[in-house]
Amino acid sequence: MNTESNLKKVLEAGHFSVTAECGPPRGADPEIVRKKAALVVGNVDACNVTDNQTAVVRMSSLAGCMLIKEQGIDPLIQMVVRDRNRIALQSDLLGASALGVRNLLCLSGDHQKFGDDPQAKNVFDIDSMQLIHLAKTMRDEGVFPSGDKLEGAPQFYIGCAVNPFADPFEIRVPRLKMKMEAGADFVQTQCIYNMDKFKTYMEDAKKEGLHEKIKILAGVTPLKSAGMAKFMRRMVAGMDIPDEVVNRIADEPKEKQAAKGIEMCIEQIQELKEMEGIAGVHVMAIEWEEKLEEIIGGAGLLPRPKVD
Repeated sequence: MNTESNLKKVLEAGHFSVTAECGPPRGADPEIVRKKAALVVGNVDACNVTDNQTAVVRMSSLAGCMLIKEQGIDPLIQMVVRDRNRIALQSDLLGASALGVRNLLCLSGDHQKFGDDPQAKNVFDIDSMQLIHLAKTMRDEGVFPSGDKLEGAPQFYIGCAVNPFADPFEIRVPRLKMKMEAGADFVQTQCIYNMDKFKTYMEDAKKEGLHEKIKILAGVTPLKSAGMAKFMRRMVAGMDIPDEVVNRIADEPKEKQAAKGIEMCIEQIQELKEMEGIAGVHVMAIEWEEKLEEIIGGAGLLPRPKVD
């Protein structure tokens, strides 16, 4: 099963790529994943399946990947270092690759105190940068980190995540550079609302030539309401939502705020599409997958390219 990542092919062919996200359910019902997949298929080049996001127990990312793959979507497995030591991580990498998963996103994972099992023991045997390097070594050199030869190297297009808005701002671009040097082929950013600050981040990244060495996918999340914007600003670490963004949606009557949020998201994607160094967008329509086609189509990004 030596198929290549569709996301990689789309990006390497020079197309502006689109990825989205499917959060697995808090249970074992596969139909929930299949319903989400039906809303995603045809609208994206690959779809992330989250790994116990917000430290809350969910169906495994690998199971979710297989369910969306059945529907014809190129799955992107998220893997956090919070829950597994390096033995388990290596084992899961091999298993995912054997099952035909070709995209990988290496993450730290939210601290367990934010989830529903705050007393759980975290692992953090290695960090996300070391996981990137580990996956690259296994893929490119065909060996385990121990030096032992692999019976078949895993084939992954390796990704990382960055938050361009976290403090201290001045270490954000150097961190991206370190992840690129560790082996990341692409990066998905935290959702962007402060476009001015993101442009500054991109200028700094371009000075380092990073836009030519790693594919940068800008993260966007449509706002459903002014309440959602205020909640995210207050509760999500490193989230930068300027007053003018909140006010623009708050000025609408309640029943029109969702439509305004979609309109703003489409405008933002169109602006990002014109920015030098942006290779694609990662659309995080959180539990709002039914709006993906409207957003991606509205931004002029449908149909998605077919690349052989």
